[in-house]
Amino acid sequence: MADQISSAAAALNLQEKQQPPRTHGPERPSSMEDTIAAMMPELSAGRAMTAGKSLDETVAELKKSPLFMDELDMDNEEVIALQALAYEGTPLENAANFKEQGNECFREKRWFDAKEFYGKGIAILAAEENKRKRKAAGLPPLPTATPPKQGEPSPVASKEDKAQVAALDAKQSVGKEFKLPSADSPDTAQDKEEEDPSEIPKQLALLEQLYVNRAACHLELKNYRTCTIDCAHALRLNPRNIKAFYRSSKALLAVSRIDEALDACTRGLEVDPTNKSLQIISSEISKKAAALSAKKAQQDALDSKKSHQQKLLATALAARNISLKSTGKPPDMEDAHVCLVPDPSDPESSLAFPTLLLYPLHYESDFIKAFNETESLEQHFGYVFPLPWDHEGIYSADKVECYMETVTGGLVKVGKKVPLLKVLSGGNVEVVDELLKIFVVPRGRSEGWVREFKEKNKKGGNWKGK
Repeated sequence: MADQISSAAAALNLQEKQQPPRTHGPERPSSMEDTIAAMMPELSAGRAMTAGKSLDETVAELKKSPLFMDELDMDNEEVIALQALAYEGTPLENAANFKEQGNECFREKRWFDAKEFYGKGIAILAAEENKRKRKAAGLPPLPTATPPKQGEPSPVASKEDKAQVAALDAKQSVGKEFKLPSADSPDTAQDKEEEDPSEIPKQLALLEQLYVNRAACHLELKNYRTCTIDCAHALRLNPRNIKAFYRSSKALLAVSRIDEALDACTRGLEVDPTNKSLQIISSEISKKAAALSAKKAQQDALDSKKSHQQKLLATALAARNISLKSTGKPPDMEDAHVCLVPDPSDPESSLAFPTLLLYPLHYESDFIKAFNETESLEQHFGYVFPLPWDHEGIYSADKVECYMETVTGGLVKVGKKVPLLKVLSGGNVEVVDELLKIFVVPRGRSEGWVREFKEKNKKGGNWKGK
């Protein structure tokens, strides 16, 4: 193709040299590029729009069309024109159309899409109802026919008013034959239809249906609160709407608002005592109420028992002169805690304490879940020793010394054969965050460790081992 264009261009140049210059007629191309351009066919309208543009510029141009937009530009004239097509009928016709689309989605169990269509119909008819209320209150109607600027609805207009303004602007800019009616122009057929009082009951009846239909979608989507709101709107329009009572009671039952669910169901049955759906939901409410009542009674009994056990525990600790201290940051011990065993509800039971055996010279520890007040350290050492990491063999019941920290920050030596109760009831030791801590140190190194512990405390530090 390039060779053909070059040959044709060369032939034309030769012909130009042989012929005398013209004195009239259209001017001939003055260069090789102009000659080639003149021979090329005209571009289509679509190609001409993007001729001479880069790829990015071409993509940007395409995105101006609604078919290629990533997000709808509500100020775009083509978008506005498409929106206008959806609202060309009367409000009643438009709302009915959205209802039918919603019904189709509902039959296909596309709950979310159905909800959106019903919502569009509600928005149209609710706007009409607001207009009538404003008129009844003597307020001027919201301006929709003559907005201040093209594409800019009045700042006090509702969403539906904005849509109507956009539609009018689109018709004015896209369809040149369309003209906005002037203030003194006669009413159009549509104006008369909108003002026809016989349309109002039809609109309200359709609005009621849209509310209960959308409530059904919310029920399927488990939007229970929004479901009850839509049912309330429907019942304001028709206090005898059985579907609204049913769906409201079902939504309230789902969130265990038993009294309100029962009230909605009862009011529905007053309207239609033979309604099977309401009778079924009434039975479900009764069963749920009984189950919740039994659960509450069980929880109350558990709370009462727990409170009684806590009182017994506090009494047992006070009787033994054992003090508990809380730092507000208790360690995670799962279900271990200071308690009465074997029966927390029996005042004759003995106390048991979660206990941590610390080996500060080796940074190791052992946890005893329940150290009974009647037991001694020697009894527990019987299964704790030998320690798996004690390769030197320096830890055994007869080779260690045991200590506990006192209330004043000092140390008290704990006899390995002494019952725990005797150690705790002396008043020098307190149980912090329900956890008892006992330091276990090899006898040959205990003197140095005690000295270092005291020095640390004098400096205001905490013992962390060597």
